[in-house]
Amino acid sequence: MSYKEPAPIKNQENPFESMMSRFDEAARILGLDQNSYNVLKSPAKAVLVNLPVIMDDGTVQVFEGYRVVHSQAMGPSKGGVRYSMDVNLDEVKALAAWMTWKCAVVGIPYGGGKGGIKCDPRKMSKGELERLTRAYTGSMRDVFGPENDIPAPDMNTGPQEMAWLMDEYSKIKGQYSPAVTTGKPLVLGGSSGRVEATGRGVMVAARAAMGKLGINPIEATCAVQGFGNVGSISAKLIQLQGLKIVAISDVTGGYYDPNGIDIETAIAYRNSNGGTLEGFKAERITNEEILELDVDVLVPAAMEDQITKHNAANIKAKLIVEGANGPTSANADIILNEKNIMVVPDILANAGGVTVSYFEWVQNRLGYYWTEERVHRRADRTMKQAFEEVYAASQKYGTSLRIAAYIVAIDKVSKALAFRGVF
Repeated sequence: MSYKEPAPIKNQENPFESMMSRFDEAARILGLDQNSYNVLKSPAKAVLVNLPVIMDDGTVQVFEGYRVVHSQAMGPSKGGVRYSMDVNLDEVKALAAWMTWKCAVVGIPYGGGKGGIKCDPRKMSKGELERLTRAYTGSMRDVFGPENDIPAPDMNTGPQEMAWLMDEYSKIKGQYSPAVTTGKPLVLGGSSGRVEATGRGVMVAARAAMGKLGINPIEATCAVQGFGNVGSISAKLIQLQGLKIVAISDVTGGYYDPNGIDIETAIAYRNSNGGTLEGFKAERITNEEILELDVDVLVPAAMEDQITKHNAANIKAKLIVEGANGPTSANADIILNEKNIMVVPDILANAGGVTVSYFEWVQNRLGYYWTEERVHRRADRTMKQAFEEVYAASQKYGTSLRIAAYIVAIDKVSKALAFRGVF
């Protein structure tokens, strides 16, 4: 290698720094050539737009919108659009790169992209959100496209926003273009099985990892941090494998019962309680304490940077399966590795979502739609194959599963670059 050794992380809370430290380590182990390194360390394109929107009171507010295309070496870029006051360029750059690696790990023909709008959707009416989404789509008309860059739901966006985006793009192009986005409502070309896809992938990854560690599901315990779509579905499906879920949590805190929590009951309670677990009958603990419980399997499915150098030494789980993006800081990885805790990294564990998004895009282009059973079967097979490939790389190179996943991904993308001759 001709480039310098990876520098220590300056700021563990900076997602781009965390991603780059892992990228550097994997590139060094892989022996990545300098040309490929130079191309892959930076996004191919970063677009910043200002979006004037007429608000309900007649005033005009201007919102900042972003779209970062990290790589299109393997195919069109793919990634979500988030609506949040915390959106910034560093975050979007990191998430776009993560999408490149995630798509490559599971072997789907996409590159990585990510987008966002700096706004507080909770303070906006449905009409304001629609006008904002359409303005964003118009500004990105030359970025988006079924063969170019394919957005999807992310934080604070969902099927409704994707329907508006698809409709606006179709109007601009003068033809119905359902494949421009994924995560759409079923009636507009969404895929069966998409809602459960990420949580189901977490379950498949957990089951595969437990097999390698010799953990018997019937005798194992599990804690799940986060009870949104990914956390609750992961918990439900993991429980169906025989594990005892002893703790769950959401924004209101953690809920612990050593005898086990019935997840179906917890989901029903959340759905009838304004979307939170507040008041759920179990011992109250904090979101920090749930991470340090003495369980076999831990699923962090909430926010990034939950396991850091400050609490990693207190983690007791034998296996961590990352449902969230970036829940473990780069500095924490070192401690977890020393403790011989297996971590199935986010770019593998939660890739079930983008896998079924790819299936949605394929179905849109075919004009033929698969049954839910077929979607589950194909997604499960993809996740199992990806896990085995990453596990084999970890054995070959003597690394953690996280660095192995980056090695697998970087190897595929760098080979695509070399064959295409982009230099």
